[in-house]
Amino acid sequence: MTDNKIAAIILGAGKGTRMKSDLPKVMMPVCGKPMIRHILDTLESANVNKIVTVIAPDGDLVKKEVSPYETCVQVKQQGTGDAVKSAKTCLKGFDGDILVIFGDQPLYTKETIQKLINKRREGYSIVCLGFTPDDPARYGRLIMENGELKRIVEYKDANEQERAIKFCNSGMMCFDGTKMFDILDEITNENAAQEYYLTDAIAIALSKGYKCSAVECPVNEAAAANTQEELAYLEKLLTERRKNK
Repeated sequence: MTDNKIAAIILGAGKGTRMKSDLPKVMMPVCGKPMIRHILDTLESANVNKIVTVIAPDGDLVKKEVSPYETCVQVKQQGTGDAVKSAKTCLKGFDGDILVIFGDQPLYTKETIQKLINKRREGYSIVCLGFTPDDPARYGRLIMENGELKRIVEYKDANEQERAIKFCNSGMMCFDGTKMFDILDEITNENAAQEYYLTDAIAIALSKGYKCSAVECPVNEAAAANTQEELAYLEKLLTERRKNK
């Protein structure tokens, strides 16, 4: 690891509704630990200097779990872009690399995080983490050209040619901290859901003349949990990983 500073924003404001639980989603246990604790352990092993978790207004359980790291509150759930922007005050003046990681994806490794950061340091303003699943189904597609990311197309907006692309968006991103919030401030909610989408940051960065790229991680690392079935699958994957170590 270099001395360059790294911060991470964990998006942890989601409810456990689809899990049929009163627990916040990131507090659901995987192999005996809340999902978010696995993420904290990985970030610490990757020498991340500063960690900020975005929580819901009633997110006291999450706040306690991530202590002594800072938290900030997403007042209304208005999309991923809005969630990340709520961390702005905590990261004011931070000029290193800033990772954005979803709190329901506990299987990323420090090697993948390092790969993402290394790519960002090649002079990109944003680097996305992609993966290539057997069935790309309804994931957003990463459209690459000569090693550069040209856009992210959501499945519902993709044409046939774009849907044939298997390289999908995992959700995790790494930003140049000096440019991040200037980019995010330009995201609008002019869409059907009236939400601020983090993925819109790519088009904004490119319109400013910045370069974007993407790197790939193993499919299993990008697994996320929205249901009890998916939670059980995360548990299975993590158990297998530990056996194979």
